[in-house]
Amino acid sequence: MVGMSFAYAALNQAACDELVIIDIDKKRAIGEVMDLNHGVAFASARMKITAGEYPDCGDADIVVICAGVNQKPGESRLDLLKRNTAVFESVVTPIKHSGFGGIFLVATNPVDIMTRVAYDLSGFNSARVFGTGTTLDTARLRYLLGEYFTVDPRNMHAYVMGEHGESEFVPWSQATLATKSVLDICEQSEGKFCLREMEGISVQVRDAAQKIIEAKKATYYGIGMAIVRIVKAVLSGENSVLTVSAWLRGEYGQRDVYAGVPCMVNRNGVDRILELSLTPDELRKFGQSCDILRENYAK
Repeated sequence: MVGMSFAYAALNQAACDELVIIDIDKKRAIGEVMDLNHGVAFASARMKITAGEYPDCGDADIVVICAGVNQKPGESRLDLLKRNTAVFESVVTPIKHSGFGGIFLVATNPVDIMTRVAYDLSGFNSARVFGTGTTLDTARLRYLLGEYFTVDPRNMHAYVMGEHGESEFVPWSQATLATKSVLDICEQSEGKFCLREMEGISVQVRDAAQKIIEAKKATYYGIGMAIVRIVKAVLSGENSVLTVSAWLRGEYGQRDVYAGVPCMVNRNGVDRILELSLTPDELRKFGQSCDILRENYAK
């Protein structure tokens, strides 16, 4: 459902010229392609959509991995790790053997660890293997902050960092409405806005996936659109800043771990990590999140 939500959004947004859908259930893939192609006449641009096999990845610019087992109600993203690692071994290896030399974008949960698994299996430069990270969490945060401050979410500039999961956090020192710090807005609002209520919003963001899973068994529309946003940034060479899961080499005092951080994304993949000026407490939270990711990867 994540893969098909991405495919549907990609068609509607004309994200690419050619889209190949690969699934272990080949009949399902053929049916999905037929359904999508019947809507091409209504799309804003022509797109070639086919069902394929791993050898078709050989000349692809980007491969988006959404394959994996479903997250069950009450199950954390990290509980999925062992089951999805086996899936990745059956996916990444044949893609690599196809001669693929593009960019891997991982959406499968737990996304930070699965991105590292893809990195290890592929042997690619880390800039060309990254995950969706906290891109969707950041979008959720900006939407809820927009409602809180009664402003267009596109004018809210705030990030969710760390693990895409329970240990993620919001560095409020870096959050702004336009160019004004939200902490200053709270201080000057005479009680109308406060950090305690914003912390409540960050909890809503963190728990959003579980609430959606409880209600409809899975999440896919939001992440599908987030993937399209990232893919367009890559294919168009946008140099857009997105909170993807990137390989850290000393940034924020962390290394040898994939975690959600603001990055400049373009045709090179993660062109560079933009290191924010976090407070000591925010650095501590980020370090704790990275420790959790390293520990679970080691297991």
